[in-house]
Amino acid sequence: MMKRFKTQFNGYSVEFSPFDEHRLACASSQHFGIIGNGKQYVLDVHERDIVPFRAYDTRDGLYDCTWSEENESHIAASSGDGSVKIWDTQAPDARPIKSFEEHTKEVYSVDWNLIQKDTFITSSWDQSIKIWNPRNERSLRTFKGHQYCIYSAIWSPRNPHLFASVSGDTTLKIWDPRDSRALNTIKAHDHEVLSCDWNKYNEKEIVTGSVDRTIRIWDLRYPERPASILRGHTYAIKRIKCSPHSESMLASTSYDMSVIIWDRAREQDPLLMRMDHHTEFVLGVDWNMFIDGQLASCAWDDQVCVWNLARRR
Repeated sequence: MMKRFKTQFNGYSVEFSPFDEHRLACASSQHFGIIGNGKQYVLDVHERDIVPFRAYDTRDGLYDCTWSEENESHIAASSGDGSVKIWDTQAPDARPIKSFEEHTKEVYSVDWNLIQKDTFITSSWDQSIKIWNPRNERSLRTFKGHQYCIYSAIWSPRNPHLFASVSGDTTLKIWDPRDSRALNTIKAHDHEVLSCDWNKYNEKEIVTGSVDRTIRIWDLRYPERPASILRGHTYAIKRIKCSPHSESMLASTSYDMSVIIWDRAREQDPLLMRMDHHTEFVLGVDWNMFIDGQLASCAWDDQVCVWNLARRR
């Protein structure tokens, strides 16, 4: 059974809590994120429905959100006004407990370090990446190297000293936060690269998704060409998430209004399932690390959807 929750604004990002299997966050923006306000939702996924636990209003749209890895009550969101806000979901006050305002343009992604749990990372259309400690008033470091908007920066799930970023300049970069320059720059696609994610089981493997409608799998030991290419979406790929339960599985969302589940163990036909439950651009997707096969998605149709893949096999 697919569960649905209607948001007030257009959904941009969803993420399950790393502490509570029933808790889900959704970042949303008014008027498709072009102008207007934002709202950060904290939702509880029950057996038959999804109910709101908290909701936080912002003056500008929200593009991404991430749960703290060290405090189960804290959630961070990135905003169109260049700020990054952190809320305490147990506090009675709806105001953020922190608001970082160093970026000069839209902050398009935010990701918490899974290993070094007191740091998180942001990437912005100002062509910079910043690392933060939530207890510091200023960012710890700033990284520049991309030549266009940075759409995503993601920590390695296995190495606390590696993160990846992708940009409209068509490249994938690998960084060590102890070095100001990128360790490696890969010409990942011929068009803008909108999303990337690390394989949770293979620290040498990164997946990228592009405006060119392809998903490319990269073995960082052999960056000259992709290890494989997945084709199935008919418009730009907005977000990719590798499964926390399977080395071969990943989910992708697209402006073609679909979510595709891929299983690369099926070498002849890796496209396992196409989900067409949304009626607008699908921007967010995430796997529940506690429940094998459970996913959430959000879209510009103002819907957050949660379903269990295992039940549909």
